[in-house]
Amino acid sequence: MKMAAPLASKAGSAGTTSKPPFPELDFRSGARVEELNKLIQEFTKHDQREYDDQRALEIHTAKDFIFSMLGMVQKLDQKLPVANEYLLLSGGVREGVVDIDLDELNVYARGTDYDMDFTLLVPALKLHDRNQPVTLDMRHSALCHSWLSLRLFDEGTISKWKDCCTIVDHINGATNYFFSPTKVADWFYDSISIVLSEIQKKPQRGMPKVEKVEKNGTIISIILGVGSSRMLYDIVPVVSFKGWPAVAQSWLMENHFWDGKITEEEVISGFYLVPACSYKGKKDNEWRLSFARSEVQLKKCISSSLMQAYQACKAIIIKLLSRPKAISPYHLRSMMLWACDRLPANYLAQEDYAAHFLLGLIDDLQHCLVNKMCPNYFIPQCNMLEHLSEETVMLHARKLSSVRSDPAEHLRTAIEHVKAANRLTLELQRRGSTTSIPSPQSDGGDTNQPDDRLAKKLQQLVTENPGKSISVFINPDDVTRPHFRIDDKFF
Repeated sequence: MKMAAPLASKAGSAGTTSKPPFPELDFRSGARVEELNKLIQEFTKHDQREYDDQRALEIHTAKDFIFSMLGMVQKLDQKLPVANEYLLLSGGVREGVVDIDLDELNVYARGTDYDMDFTLLVPALKLHDRNQPVTLDMRHSALCHSWLSLRLFDEGTISKWKDCCTIVDHINGATNYFFSPTKVADWFYDSISIVLSEIQKKPQRGMPKVEKVEKNGTIISIILGVGSSRMLYDIVPVVSFKGWPAVAQSWLMENHFWDGKITEEEVISGFYLVPACSYKGKKDNEWRLSFARSEVQLKKCISSSLMQAYQACKAIIIKLLSRPKAISPYHLRSMMLWACDRLPANYLAQEDYAAHFLLGLIDDLQHCLVNKMCPNYFIPQCNMLEHLSEETVMLHARKLSSVRSDPAEHLRTAIEHVKAANRLTLELQRRGSTTSIPSPQSDGGDTNQPDDRLAKKLQQLVTENPGKSISVFINPDDVTRPHFRIDDKFF
């Protein structure tokens, strides 16, 4: 009898393994995980478009136009640094590539208003000659925010920028100039408008058509028509620092998912102040800390399946949580970075786990809303949802509950939206080019026309470096020869 038990157990085991495996299901919604994976792959296929030589040339033409325009802005009143370093990010501000509130931004839709979108951080001031950590004046601000006194700079800088400052007189008779994000944005918009007006008085063959220039809060949005493409540039005036802020110093002491994959020097090479204030902050004085440069480096360490899940989740929440604008895609990005710290790297590297990652991101976002808690990844003591009302967070949490109950249907909706945007783009292309930029193969008779090799090189850079930063070094006296860097590679 004692020997019969194992035999019976073996027989039972053999009988169980002979049955076909049951399809893996999501417990909450009942959705098949395999189907969710396929839907995410379909979304990715339509969301990530490949660029041919002509499109690559159009991207390059638009970039050159923007950089030339900024060179002319510098020459207007010499306010901008002569040798400047820009950070070019794939995706507009509305896509959450930087931590800026979306409340004051006009709604632009891909397909309807633009085909490709970029964010360009343009330093109005640079503080690159100090050793880390950088100590900022946060006495008047909420966490993650700061005022910026021009006392950190020389007299020449103060003289140039004092009309873009708020002035505080102290009891001892000293005058302090605080760099004002709203005044800087006003100056930047006015200067760009003057330059574009001058450019349009002398149009040149193949020059992009400026379809829209708008000031959205402290951001200047420009939509260019180039060939058959419409490109949105969200241009953000910033203050650029080398080193690392003292308020984020403790973050460096913790263990992170990128340890051993990239160096600490790459992660802490610099940070920005962007023109955004806290919920109760003073708009005229308060700037927000941004770690956009570091985030570009961290993205190198995120698996493709997690990034696919993030992009799909972002597409869902942008539509679903658009009113009221309490939740930004940047919040979702922060949650993804926290998840990378929390979960084992070999789990996140699984290629067929995109569905699990999508469901996890939705769960994380709902958890943050219910608890009204979303810590900033670099400054965890800063809760980015602290200012929201209980009514708002519960409204969004209920909306997310509907997504979690039927993720497949919401993915199908996101796929239809991106397919519709692509159809609009193709329709515009069929109707004809916005401007008459010759193709690399055509005989346009223009001696300055870029050749096929340039277009192929640009196509290679675009397709091989999706979502990476491009830092550009230009000389305003010779804007025809920009030197640009994709992450750490120079071209």
